[in-house]
Amino acid sequence: MIGVFIFALGVIALGECVNNCITAESVRQETERARLALDNRMAEIEAGSIATSKPLSDPLGDSFPGMTMRQVRHPVTAKNEKGDIIQGLYQVDLEVDWTTENQPQARKLSFYVLRTQ
Repeated sequence: MIGVFIFALGVIALGECVNNCITAESVRQETERARLALDNRMAEIEAGSIATSKPLSDPLGDSFPGMTMRQVRHPVTAKNEKGDIIQGLYQVDLEVDWTTENQPQARKLSFYVLRTQ
């Protein structure tokens, strides 16, 4: 009887470990999808296909269900080697938000773009 009890405790503990591994893998996959979404948006902005002039907040749709992308642009004051102010230099902040097991998750990316318009 004691042996069966110890075996049952071991099986329950093993089941909990498997559950934790599955949860960790799910979170890892969602984080990878968020990073892919950030990478895609950065490439679109660098290519000039998405304007950065006004803040955006939109759901990402079927490819990234449950995720929302926020985009904000800030002017950067910087000077070149001659001491002249660089016109059209902006910092773009991207953030992807989603919920995993009732816990809010977010990943951010910031980069610089130079726009002459």
